[in-house]
Amino acid sequence: MELKWKTCLKAALTVAALLFVIHYWGAFADFVGLAIGAAFPLIVGCVIAYIVNIVMSAFERMYPKTKRKIFTAIKRPLCMLLAYAAVILVVVLVVYMIIPELVECVQLLIDKLPGAIETAYNWLDARFDMSYLMSEGSSYIQNGNIDWQGIIEKAGSILMTGVGGAMGSIFSIVTSVFSLLVTLVVAIVFSIYLLLGKEQIGRQFTRLMESYLHARIAHRVQYVVKVVDSSFHSFIVGQCVEAVVLGCLCIIGMLIFNFPYATMIGCLVGFTALIPVAGAYIGAAVGAFMIFTVEPLQALFFVIFLVVLQQLEGNLIYPRVVGASIGLPGVWVLAAVTIGGGVLGVGGMLLGVPLAAAVYQLLRNDVARREKEGVQAGEKMKRLLDDEN
Repeated sequence: MELKWKTCLKAALTVAALLFVIHYWGAFADFVGLAIGAAFPLIVGCVIAYIVNIVMSAFERMYPKTKRKIFTAIKRPLCMLLAYAAVILVVVLVVYMIIPELVECVQLLIDKLPGAIETAYNWLDARFDMSYLMSEGSSYIQNGNIDWQGIIEKAGSILMTGVGGAMGSIFSIVTSVFSLLVTLVVAIVFSIYLLLGKEQIGRQFTRLMESYLHARIAHRVQYVVKVVDSSFHSFIVGQCVEAVVLGCLCIIGMLIFNFPYATMIGCLVGFTALIPVAGAYIGAAVGAFMIFTVEPLQALFFVIFLVVLQQLEGNLIYPRVVGASIGLPGVWVLAAVTIGGGVLGVGGMLLGVPLAAAVYQLLRNDVARREKEGVQAGEKMKRLLDDEN
């Protein structure tokens, strides 16, 4: 009777909690959003720690084995320092190679834009009746020539009227940048604490689950966490290797075909390839735009070249490097990228594939277990029937 009373009480409390959350859903959602916002630096720190831990673990495996206490004591801090340095070096190198060239291309486009617009207008005017455009913009178009000075002065006058709003925007930008820097510093410090004591933190969580959860439930939770961790680890490593391979192939191909900005665009394509499936095409769009500022016809050839390269990479390299590492068929990779991107944007594209791989692995293992149990039950039933006969 005592067991039934406790069970009913637990069920009643669960239903009451669900009704409370449903009734006050707006306030509950606000509270959850406030909690996530407050813990956002810690969440970012966990993400940084997870990524750096992959590199740090590789350095720890390469660390020479020794019995000297001083070398054993500095193993973790030294490997962690090397891991952070490696990640920061890669990010800085990619930014250093991409940003200056991209700024130069935008500046080149701005310099060439007035002449290109005027040439396009003259070409259209020679073939079509553009008198309506002349009447609409007669104050800025005279004898078929565009009065760029007048347009710039008009734009300047409009801009000056919004100086007050601009000052407010500048203050908002400065505040946002300061908040971002504080968040980044807190996240990095928190990630360092996590990496230094990851074994102790793991043991503490294990003790909590074993103390407050049933042994079977705790075992299932640990199993799910292990599968999810394996999927994310394999995905990150495989995606980085695939991005490096694609970037190198893009650089080599662009140098062979004498495309401009070969090194920069190759690095950009490799960096954006970290986003599954769609990433390389994002890099291709930016690269084509940059080549277009130099030679429009070569931009078309570059798009054709990258589409062919992406097909070869997607059919030969990606299935072996990433698909095999996470054990997810290509059709589900595409579905995970599409759904994840629709829900969370670029972040959803990055999280969708490893999450789908984890779910796929859990379902596959569960189905295999159930099929095995079904076969065993069938064999047992067959033996019982044979014994009766």
